[in-house]
Amino acid sequence: MASVEALAEAFSRLPELVRAAVDGLDAHQLSLRPGGSANSIAWLIWHLTRVEDSHLADAFGRDELWLTGGYADRWGLELDRTDTGYGHSSAQVDSVKVASAEQLLDYFDAVHDLSQGLVAGLSDADLGRVVDERWDPPVTLLVRLVSVVDDAVQHAGQAAYARGIILAGGQPSPV
Repeated sequence: MASVEALAEAFSRLPELVRAAVDGLDAHQLSLRPGGSANSIAWLIWHLTRVEDSHLADAFGRDELWLTGGYADRWGLELDRTDTGYGHSSAQVDSVKVASAEQLLDYFDAVHDLSQGLVAGLSDADLGRVVDERWDPPVTLLVRLVSVVDDAVQHAGQAAYARGIILAGGQPSPV
């Protein structure tokens, strides 16, 4: 399997993880913060989508769908329009509210469909292109794409864990 095919396979697994985390939950459940301070499911899915959107926009020289697709306006969050959630305070996490799981999935699906198209159009030779020279060593497209998938999988897993706690009606027990 070529590297691009492996990346496409990794990206193709994200929708199932995201849908499983939000399926059947209402706006209140999506906004709950297990233990009172953990990230909410709404924040986790919004954040992983924002990271995918912003990182791929930068890597492929395109605009973020959050901005050009009207999502920032429709969501009306009291955050900077370019905010991705990195380093958020507890109050900022609380500020990410949604009306429904469909709101999360609408943005996720649009970003993810675009991402899959971008990845499908790559060749293995494209993966060595430097996309960020601010790091030492500079970040290649391959490293950026792996980073995006890694971040998304981790946050989708956190959302699945939060979902289990919320549906059980409890809080995690101390170890």
